Amino acid sequence: MTSERDSVSNSYRDSGVDVQAGYDAVRLMREHVARTMRSEVLGGLGGFGGMFELPEGMRRPVLVSGTDGVGTKLKIAFTMNRHDTVGIDCVAMCVNDVLCCGAEPLFFLDYVAVGKNIPERVAEIVSGVAEGCVQSECALIGGETAEMPGFYPENEYDIAGFCVGAVERDEILDPLNVRAGDTVIALPSTGVHSNGFSLVRKVFADCDMNGYVSELGKKLGDELLTPTRIYVKTVKPVMKLVKSIAHITGGGFWENIPRALPEGLSAKIELSAVRTPAIFDVIEKTGNIPHDEMYHVFNMGVGMVLVADGKNADEILSVTDGYVIGEIVKVEGGLILC
Repeated sequence: MTSERDSVSNSYRDSGVDVQAGYDAVRLMREHVARTMRSEVLGGLGGFGGMFELPEGMRRPVLVSGTDGVGTKLKIAFTMNRHDTVGIDCVAMCVNDVLCCGAEPLFFLDYVAVGKNIPERVAEIVSGVAEGCVQSECALIGGETAEMPGFYPENEYDIAGFCVGAVERDEILDPLNVRAGDTVIALPSTGVHSNGFSLVRKVFADCDMNGYVSELGKKLGDELLTPTRIYVKTVKPVMKLVKSIAHITGGGFWENIPRALPEGLSAKIELSAVRTPAIFDVIEKTGNIPHDEMYHVFNMGVGMVLVADGKNADEILSVTDGYVIGEIVKVEGGLILC
């Protein structure tokens, strides 16, 4: 006997959407989601909405949200047939932004759209999302997997997500507190992170992603798929010592550092102090990109910038892997590279 559910599923499957594959994907991802649970999570996976209770003890909590995707870095994942890292990127791009407001990330939701639902691949993607949530100490409380035949090729997908964090009203990081003479501290990136990949892919269009690159000590594709660093555990212990934070994403130094400063001040960066990983030299030389332009596109090895009073700098440096790259000066423009 065929049930109504079976007949509906079969008809839908004939149109290109496999409902059973969706059930299988959820079953496979449950173990990954379980790793991210926090005590504030209410309910479980599978509800129509994810529920999260605000942490106890907050006086005037302000919710802070951030949303992003992974962009065309996904094309590298398709080429390498490796899907366990892009979820980390998706989480990182959201939680790192929330962190810039002084907020603690609380929970995350993802959206994965696929051309064909292959449960094992979806579970692999979500395993990365879960790992990103574990690294950022936030809960994965829900998400959506959409099978969209005819819209995406069968072997391609897109992923996006958003997180919500919380901060006490009087502890929100405010760039207006930055003063001339403050210290600029760099937190190292893990590489290209998740920005500038339209240019990266153009530069390496004729290169074999599985080819070994001696300057990198690994395959080119493996280097490019290195996940975006999540800075939550690094920054939380020193948050009260920091005045302002910039997440160095699309637009590189030039777009993002000025966002952490008030009008009338600039960050004077000593480029000789910046520790730049080899991948950026490879991109610059292979693509014949002007050196100055690299700072307009990429993080150049600095994934996050902290601005702090000089008297707090030593303590921050003692408990993080940060290093000083400059100071704040009373000059219009927001950024000086020298």
